[in-house]
Amino acid sequence: MKKVLLLRGINVGGGNKLPMAELRGILEGLGASEVQTYIASGNVVFTGDLGEEEISDAIEAAKGFRIRVMVLEADSFRLIATACPFDAPEGKMLHVWYLTGPARFDEALAAELKADSERYHVTDRAIYLLAPEGIGRSKLAEKMDKVAGVQTTARNWNTVTKLLEMLDA
Repeated sequence: MKKVLLLRGINVGGGNKLPMAELRGILEGLGASEVQTYIASGNVVFTGDLGEEEISDAIEAAKGFRIRVMVLEADSFRLIATACPFDAPEGKMLHVWYLTGPARFDEALAAELKADSERYHVTDRAIYLLAPEGIGRSKLAEKMDKVAGVQTTARNWNTVTKLLEMLDA
């Protein structure tokens, strides 16, 4: 069965360097097949039965650092994408935060941080944020783990749609 692997905190700001060819090798060494990566920020579609801890342990053994790893079944990834309530006029304006568990969303903090132009939607699996002024300026995006109340990892809509295409290839 195909799965989506999302890594958090690699190849950002010069730290936690993990070339995608090495990541593919690590996953194949664990028994994954049909391993495909998309851009250098840790987006992978693969076939296999690998768990988050197993992958995180293997990356730590190979590279000397531990990162957050999220594995989603293909059907779950598709359902989260389908549940998005926003149209994405430009894929970099819309982001999806994938949740490690049900959100304990802090509405008061979200209201305090949210820009007037921003809109968000919370489900038990994801938080969707439309940020027309850009994600880099969004105070809500910057504090999303705190607002969500659980650990997250985010992808812009362009990446989400590319991963969907990879799942369907």
